[in-house]
Amino acid sequence: MQQFWRFSVSWGVETIPEDLIIKTTARLMTPFIQLFGAYIILHGHITPGGGFPGGALIGASMILLAVVFGLSEGDKRISHDTSIVLESLAVFYIFIGFAGVLAGSLFLSNRAAGFSLGNPGSLVSAGMIPVLNIIIGLKVASTGKTLFYSLASREVEE
Repeated sequence: MQQFWRFSVSWGVETIPEDLIIKTTARLMTPFIQLFGAYIILHGHITPGGGFPGGALIGASMILLAVVFGLSEGDKRISHDTSIVLESLAVFYIFIGFAGVLAGSLFLSNRAAGFSLGNPGSLVSAGMIPVLNIIIGLKVASTGKTLFYSLASREVEE
């Protein structure tokens, strides 16, 4: 009987699958997974979804690359330093929220802060909500990647 799963074993720990089908599937599917995550983020104000589910999908695709190709290969796609920068962009969420306060209204106020609401149901609508979805999506994706890589690299060291 042919063995379909071959694992490279080092330090007694099963690490990277050495299967051509898994690697090819992951290589082909990852761009589509990330594109769908971006779609969920960008259309979150007019359809179910938004920054968190779209960011979780993009983060999961980066974790898929790390699981299939290894931490070093996955880190080449988006480095740890880039991930830290993306996580720190979440501070703009607070700045956008304070735009409403500076306009004399509530935190995260939309119309009172001067954001154009556009036409309901169109892609360019809902004021600052699409911008906030993008910020949240980047934060969730980079945090998921950073957490996985931090936990996985510690396990390899031990």
